[in-house]
Amino acid sequence: MEIIIQPTYARLAEVAAEIIRDALLKKPNLVLGLATGSTPIGVYEALVQMHRTDRLDFSNVTTFNLDEYVGIPPDHPYSYHTFMRTHLFNLINIPVENYHIPQSTVVGHAEFCERYEAAIVDAGGIDIQVLGIGRDGHIGFNEPSSSLGSRTRIKTLTRGTLEANASHFGGTVDTVPKMAITMGVGTIMEAKQCLLLASGGPKAEAIANAVEGPITAEVPASVLQMHPRAVVIIDDAAASQLKRVDYYKQVYANKLELLSRDG
Repeated sequence: MEIIIQPTYARLAEVAAEIIRDALLKKPNLVLGLATGSTPIGVYEALVQMHRTDRLDFSNVTTFNLDEYVGIPPDHPYSYHTFMRTHLFNLINIPVENYHIPQSTVVGHAEFCERYEAAIVDAGGIDIQVLGIGRDGHIGFNEPSSSLGSRTRIKTLTRGTLEANASHFGGTVDTVPKMAITMGVGTIMEAKQCLLLASGGPKAEAIANAVEGPITAEVPASVLQMHPRAVVIIDDAAASQLKRVDYYKQVYANKLELLSRDG
């Protein structure tokens, strides 16, 4: 697990976007796993800017989103379909047939989840999976106690998750969708590279548990310790409860020095 600590959210977003850009330049038909929420917005903004100013080409990219609420229409203002169109898909040149987002209904959900998994395999697997982390350590909507080998499926959301998302649905827990379709932890772990992003003090405990704590289903993100190419990109505030901050910063500084010599 590589830990990259940056002074600000803006810098961590730039670093993550640069990793995606470099991968896309090497592989124009890159397969991206995408996340929603406030944390990846800066990454998407940076990628949009690269598309506009540097002509970064997304025309052969395929994407798979982590999750979607169940029980709201795709055009709901706070659906993840709307989120992705607003922050990325409508602003770059990715063909509409190339992006995939879980459905927002329980109708035929078991068959849909199987097709979603099959579509990822048919695309050659996910090259880079972007992830956020919940305050309880969840990734996607894989709540604590989720199987670390789980696949795409419907999950019931915890009260903590409902409270965290209540502001998007009128401010009350009762109006937040109670279930979501999410990629499983096992699905996420099959990505060739994972980028876990976190910003701010409220995420510090979750990051400490995921990076330096035991691997446990109670902290689903902790399984990334077992991934051969997991990169955790965080700001100083999110890193504030880590025990080895100075070491992580030295490791990254040495990496940059080696890269500058090679370049």
